[in-house]
Amino acid sequence: MSKTKEINIFIENTYENFTLPLNLEKATKDAVEMVNRFLADKELVEKSCLNGYDFDLLYFDIVLCDDEKIHEINKEYRQKDAPTDVITFAIFADSSEEERFIFDNEINLGEIIISLDRTLVQSKDLHHGNNSFNKELYFLIAHGILHLLGYDHQDEESLTEMWNIQQNMINFDKE
Repeated sequence: MSKTKEINIFIENTYENFTLPLNLEKATKDAVEMVNRFLADKELVEKSCLNGYDFDLLYFDIVLCDDEKIHEINKEYRQKDAPTDVITFAIFADSSEEERFIFDNEINLGEIIISLDRTLVQSKDLHHGNNSFNKELYFLIAHGILHLLGYDHQDEESLTEMWNIQQNMINFDKE
């Protein structure tokens, strides 16, 4: 049995005037649990960017912002002139194997940026399926984590696969 891996996640809220209360300590703890659930599934890990790598620590950041900020980032980095719900900068997964650096047995997966405005709107959309703000936020965090781990959705089949993995990573009973 392999030793427990350390997961270090830093969540920063840059949206000072957001109207709903945010429990960043709980969200951080729950995001760590999501990663641990993923790591516990050998088959998922084998399909991820972590396959074949030994590490003691995984870390990444999550930045919470408003629609204006994510729109700016989406336009600059993805050439899409609109706000979106989540953008992921997958430093490790998007690097070629020769360029993947592991220092002191630590892997920096990258950064997830989430629009709290989009999260709120989507949490009220009955067709979206997550009927609370926290469920939608956790859904987006799990989605971003999967992108950091090298998962992508180029078609409906891969998107459905990601959504199924996300649902397994999230424990809504703790909300």
